[in-house]
Amino acid sequence: MTGAVTGATERLVARTRRLDRAPDLLDVAGAGGALFVRGGIGLAGRGVAARIPLPGGLGDAASLIAAEAALGSIGVDDEVAAPGSGPAAFAALPFRPDAPAELVVPELIVGVAPDGSAWSTTVSDRDADPTPVGAGRAGTRHLPRSPPERGDGGTGPGPSAFEVRPGRDVDEWCDAVAAGRAAVRSGRAEKVVLAREVHVDADASIDRAAVLDRLRLGYPDCMVFAVDGFVGASPELLVARTGDLVRSHPMAGSARRGGDPATDSQLAAALLASPKERQEHQITIDAVHDVLLPYCSYLDAEAEPSVVAMANVQHIATLVHGRLSLPAPSALALAADLHPTPAVCGWPRQAALELIAELEGIDRGPYAGAVGWVDAAGNGVFAVGIRSALLDGSRARLFAGVGVVADSDPAAELAETRVKLQALLTAIVRP
Repeated sequence: MTGAVTGATERLVARTRRLDRAPDLLDVAGAGGALFVRGGIGLAGRGVAARIPLPGGLGDAASLIAAEAALGSIGVDDEVAAPGSGPAAFAALPFRPDAPAELVVPELIVGVAPDGSAWSTTVSDRDADPTPVGAGRAGTRHLPRSPPERGDGGTGPGPSAFEVRPGRDVDEWCDAVAAGRAAVRSGRAEKVVLAREVHVDADASIDRAAVLDRLRLGYPDCMVFAVDGFVGASPELLVARTGDLVRSHPMAGSARRGGDPATDSQLAAALLASPKERQEHQITIDAVHDVLLPYCSYLDAEAEPSVVAMANVQHIATLVHGRLSLPAPSALALAADLHPTPAVCGWPRQAALELIAELEGIDRGPYAGAVGWVDAAGNGVFAVGIRSALLDGSRARLFAGVGVVADSDPAAELAETRVKLQALLTAIVRP
């Protein structure tokens, strides 16, 4: 299998050329392409040149090595030489480290850098037309617009009626939180993250492009993503690698937003002063630091956490940054080692995974997994796949999770999931 995949990618070549101006990456991704963007910066792709399997999942070193080799075997004709140019792949990797996964290499990849420069990459057979999209003086005039139709190929109006229902009775879910709390109190784990899902059934296919546009407008500071049917707006950076520089911005500990600045400030102060929330946060920071440190010649974290405010919720966050020793691991390899962090799993990791399997009652799929992109040089960005949903025609599955520790209150945890679910509910369920 490994040889077959590498053989297929060896027949491909990625041709990258500069664009005269930066396009809207949501337009590039359109109804069915791949997207990872924050503040207009990132990558978008259309079509599929190759799917690179990770049969053993993120937790299998052999699968990771084979996938990196396959991506690296694609030929390169790159006049830009920037992070994200040349061969690049998108991924929405499952929460379970042992679940099979894959990387998707689009036929067309468009990138926008922080300085506003942009490029396009075409990935095709070596014997195909060698003229890359965007080549020549016309630049962006050669960048075709995305097809306007919806994800199901229809052209009619979007949904006008929605049914929203919990995937599990809320009393049963609260009982599961109480059981998780009991497990923590007994010493089985320090923390376990339990998620719940909500189902949305619409009377017509859900317009994925419209959902992404609403998320971009409503959550401008988040990483807006789409890989196949998995969409979301994540505030949490799992890892970014640019050359030998590495960053992670873990978040753990949450509170709702208030209706005015004064109330917001009071809620933020209470969040930082809460022993429960600070305990959750410190567990995550320590875990991220311990994973990255062996790879780094230098690693530091902010002395004090800050509160990061989203449209409807605020989180305790601490930036971790450093310089990688050479040879630097790829962003994919770093994501594999970091995932799942205590913020979405719990701690210790194995004990928390076992409790999740016992108590949660759902298949998370890519929810709370790692979603992002990696290029053939190892540069890349992965977010934690939270504030997310799985879209399938007229149906959607939405997810939200909470960290359960010794003094968790099930009713309060239920209320927190409702606040977090609002991000995707308001983007999908429209009057």
